[in-house]
Amino acid sequence: MTDSPPSVFIDRDGTLIEEVNYLSRLDQMVLIPGAGAAVARVNRAGLPVVVVSNQAGVARGFFPESFASEDSPRHLKNLLAAQGAAMQGYYYCPHHTAGIPPYNIDCDCRKPKPGMLLQARSELGVRLEGSYFIGDRVSDVETGREYGMVPILVRTGYGRENEPLLSQEFFQRGGQVFDLLPQALDWIVQRETSPNKPSA
Repeated sequence: MTDSPPSVFIDRDGTLIEEVNYLSRLDQMVLIPGAGAAVARVNRAGLPVVVVSNQAGVARGFFPESFASEDSPRHLKNLLAAQGAAMQGYYYCPHHTAGIPPYNIDCDCRKPKPGMLLQARSELGVRLEGSYFIGDRVSDVETGREYGMVPILVRTGYGRENEPLLSQEFFQRGGQVFDLLPQALDWIVQRETSPNKPSA
């Protein structure tokens, strides 16, 4: 596993696509400008791309789980494919303790808990140690810290209001802040393809 390339885990709402409060229609799904082409560059660099998303709208009864599990990931896959890009995996958490049964549980998959990462490692064989996690919330960049993942905050979505909440530890772990996802992805590609690439 340590010989495999690092993975790039990307939050969906506000990071990969425009933030829409509890997105519930496919026509609301719009890629962040330049995101598709940037994911394609990550693909060409040989780094696995995995999208992970908290979908509490299921627990809150805003849309059925089938929308989170089938409709929206299929549409996102098509949006990326139109830009020559692909994601190797897509994982979502439908739970929230303030939701309705059977989704109102304190689960192991809601970020920042690592359940979706562990599922991706088990099913896809991707590497967690030394990989990257990109999101627009503190709960995103805290995900995977126990695996030494590099946290990256983007200023889209809720990023600007979450930036002041970043801890000193975020930066001690090599954390980075970028305006947009494409900048973050290009930094990763440059870092991983550099002759002076840091050791894992």
